[in-house]
Amino acid sequence: VQLQASGGGLVQTGDSLRLSCTASEDSEDTLATYAVGWFRQAPEKEREFLAAIRMSSGATHYADSVKGRFTISRSNANDTAYLMMNNLEPADTGIYYCQAHFYTGYPVWRNTSEEYYYWGRGTQVTVSS
Repeated sequence: VQLQASGGGLVQTGDSLRLSCTASEDSEDTLATYAVGWFRQAPEKEREFLAAIRMSSGATHYADSVKGRFTISRSNANDTAYLMMNNLEPADTGIYYCQAHFYTGYPVWRNTSEEYYYWGRGTQVTVSS
């Protein structure tokens, strides 16, 4: 599956944004059997795990750094995963990527970019102070 993230932009501190992740038009697969994760990469920093969702069940998992501010959700009808980000701050600035791995039912969550094998172009989020 090939993924496409969208919804980024330039916002001010305290604002909200909702990012979307869809399978690209030329993808032959849907997201229904995958787990989708959102990651952020700030300049000169490693890609950081933020949140993940299992598309079939809707079960979610968050990094401690975003709990209470970010919410991951999905629409199976639209074959889309979302990341709602509230109360944004300048430290949230970076390129946001959605990535996916085929979900086999194993209960342990994956927290690193290397464990999510499918990804695409990210979307830039810039938060001004």
